[in-house]
Amino acid sequence: MIEHISHKRTLIALLATVLYAAGASADDVEAQKFSFSGFGTLGVVHSSERQADFTSSILKPNGAGYSHAWSAGVDSLIGGQVTANFTPKLSAVLQVISEQNYDNSYRPHVEWANIKYQLTPDSSVRVGRIVLPTLLFSDTRKVAYTYPWVRPPLEVYRQAPVTSSDGVDASYQMRIGDLTNILQARYGKLDRDLPNNTGNIKARHAWGLTYTGEYHALTVHISYEPSHITLDSTRPIFDAFRQFGPQGIAIADKYNADNRAIYVTTLGARYDPGQWFVMGEAAQLVTHSFIGKGTGWYLSGGYRHGKFTPYITYGEARADNLSDPGLNLSSLPPPLIGPAAGLNAALNSLLSLKPVQNTLSIGGRWDFAKNAALKLQYDHTRIGAGSSGVLSNLQPGFQPGGKVNVFSATMDFVF
Repeated sequence: MIEHISHKRTLIALLATVLYAAGASADDVEAQKFSFSGFGTLGVVHSSERQADFTSSILKPNGAGYSHAWSAGVDSLIGGQVTANFTPKLSAVLQVISEQNYDNSYRPHVEWANIKYQLTPDSSVRVGRIVLPTLLFSDTRKVAYTYPWVRPPLEVYRQAPVTSSDGVDASYQMRIGDLTNILQARYGKLDRDLPNNTGNIKARHAWGLTYTGEYHALTVHISYEPSHITLDSTRPIFDAFRQFGPQGIAIADKYNADNRAIYVTTLGARYDPGQWFVMGEAAQLVTHSFIGKGTGWYLSGGYRHGKFTPYITYGEARADNLSDPGLNLSSLPPPLIGPAAGLNAALNSLLSLKPVQNTLSIGGRWDFAKNAALKLQYDHTRIGAGSSGVLSNLQPGFQPGGKVNVFSATMDFVF
């Protein structure tokens, strides 16, 4: 936690230094062209599952279902962004968001804080806290007003819960006729605290390559992101497995999440000529740990009729093994059978967290005012046997598999 706060202070100090160096006196404010924009979502969510919570991210501690019959924390947030253009080539951005945090507070956090230098009209570099351009809506993921749904489909977007990293990136844009090609390369790290005192997640040597192609109404997006992750909360479980000799060591080596390589690959496309739209994305996550291999995809379409936009979405998430026999209890002396059975149960609890489900969503958007929209969405989800789907905060009475119905209502706005 101290390290997390220190990173924020460093990023803010970095921007403050640039402001000072640029001579940000009162007389210079207009010349430097500072601009402010804001955005937000007010929403409520209801889930039919009473022994677990529906949340929009694994980084949230609770949501709709067990904790709250109606939850405002799933989607609600407010954010502001300051952009400063110091020279035609040098600019900076600071984005701060208040939303439900891992500790159930709404303390504002720095989402973006970076300095950008335009090397040429078609190339630039950024340093600081930068958006991770993993998916189609990564740049505006927190600005729900920019997309048709209440939230991006979790079958894909849950594969990439972290939205920014600390480091450097470079981009190059090339036009070929009516086709615009954008290439991005990045390198950095990230640290995020996890809910309910379950430690944190760290990613090191996190680099990536992204291609975005735009041709008239068509957009194609491809991303590849390798890194090394550590989940310190699971270390005690696998350290305990190692105490059971060769078979325990083999299990720990197979499933531990201590500096393990992870690869996230995504592919998305959107066609939006104005009156209607259709889009889809697919994501694959691969790591040699208990997280294993997971895939997800969705397809969505809608039609704009004046201020109203009905839409429909179907998504699926799949994962590899959801259970493991664990330690062979029959080969252990009686005093060790109880502790070994407990470790086996803990391992299978981790494995069952991988989402296996499909969701059919129907909803509508009403742009009732300038820069404001009301959205209603109904999700019907079938969870695979042995999986908890995207649900979290599981209670003792929760049964894996089954069906869940979720109703969401939000008002999105920008200013």
